[in-house]
Order: sequence, then structure tokens, then C-alpha cells
Amino acid sequence: MDDRGGGSFVAVRRISQSLERGNVYDSSSSAEAVAGSAAWLHLLSCYPCCRYFQEECLQRLQNRMEVAYDTSIPQHQEALKGLWKLSFPEEELHAIVSEQWKEMGWQGKDPSTDFRGGGFISLENLLYFAKRFPKSFQDLLRKQVGDRSVWEYPFAVAGINITFMLIQMLGLETVKPPSIVGETFLRFLSVNESAFDILYCIAFKLMDHQWLSMRASYMEFNTVMKSTRRQLEREIMVEDITYIEDMPSYSLLLSQ
Repeated sequence: MDDRGGGSFVAVRRISQSLERGNVYDSSSSAEAVAGSAAWLHLLSCYPCCRYFQEECLQRLQNRMEVAYDTSIPQHQEALKGLWKLSFPEEELHAIVSEQWKEMGWQGKDPSTDFRGGGFISLENLLYFAKRFPKSFQDLLRKQVGDRSVWEYPFAVAGINITFMLIQMLGLETVKPPSIVGETFLRFLSVNESAFDILYCIAFKLMDHQWLSMRASYMEFNTVMKSTRRQLEREIMVEDITYIEDMPSYSLLLSQ
């Protein structure tokens, strides 16, 4: 997902089905944040039971990541129908394969082809967002906030890209996250196993905030995503944050 050539963001590779085994934060405080996180990680190493619990939480999240969206599984189809009901409660979905899906920002009439890039967890993320923060979800879906571009990003496909970006940013496809950002996230996950879903909601809202601030259009989506990732990394590293809800950009989800 580089930004050469502009709006190629709709093509995301499938999350590995076999995991490898073996308002805005001030960046001037990043050095202190890294030092604080490093100190916390050192403390954690003194308590193996805490480390073991974190590894269990990570394994459960990785198990979710390994589930591909499968049209032959009734629960997957019901989940997709549930997403439609939450998105457009006033409009009946005529069929699971329908041109109606394009209203939500899918590339075609069958969303299952887009889920190949993010797996079932990307659908779970969207469902969580719609249920936990319905107003923010609807604002982004219907582009109700801000001075919008003529060429807007497609909501649903952007959501899949955000799931993919977070997995890459946190290094969740490895047994042990390779960065301090990933290690710090495990602290949030051990406190709240919905931390990844909440971070997804934060990331989606922050991405749209960045989109509006940059007055971006479709061809600049990848640039906005890179900016969003950098901001998330800085906020995760803020010192003395215990809960994912303490991240500065979480407040964007609560704004009216």
C-alpha cells in the first residue's frame, strides 16, 4: 500500500492465513513516551505471569485474524446482513449479492470479494464500530461531517484497509510484536480484549479527521493513511496511558 500512482488503496493483500511462529498528541514528548514504555516493559519482564496472560490475549486475537470470510458459513452471511441492518436500518437488503452494497462503498455487488483482503475480522471491526459508536459510524458512512471532497474514499473498502494497516503497524502476524508500539499495545489488550476493535474505531475516525484537515481526495488516500498511522503510533506511546480509551484521539469518537 504505497502512494505511488495515487488511489490504488483498494488492493490489499490477504492477511496471512498461517501466522509466523518462532486532539492531537504533541510529538515533542515522544522521547519521554518511549522511555516510559521501555521502563514498563522492563517491569513486565519481572512478572512472567503477566507476560503469559498477554500472550494468551494475543493468541486469541491472532486466532480471529486467521479466520477467512466464507460465504458457505451461515454465521458469516448473517454477520454481513447484520452490518447492512446497522448501516441502513431504513432500507431492506434485497439479496446477499446486490448492487445495494455499492452504497456502502464496496467495490462490487458481492462484499465477500473485498473481505479476501482483511478476513472475517475486518467485518467484525465494522460491526463493532456500528454497535459501539453508532453516531460516528453513521457520520463516516454518510459523509455527514466537514467539507467533503468531490471524490471521496469508499467507506467499506477504507475500513478493510484500516484493519490491514493496524495489523501491520502492531506486528500482530508474529509470535511477539517486533516493535515497542506493538508491545505497548499488548498492555491495552491485556486490560481489555476489545482493545483492537476500539483502536480500529479510533483509527477510522482519526483517518477521516486527517482526510478533512488535509482536504484530501481519492488519489491521496494512501498519504492520509500513512499520516494516520504515524499519529496512532505517537499516541500509543504516550506515557502513563493504561487504557486504549486514554488515547487522545479517542475523544474524536465522542464529539457531537
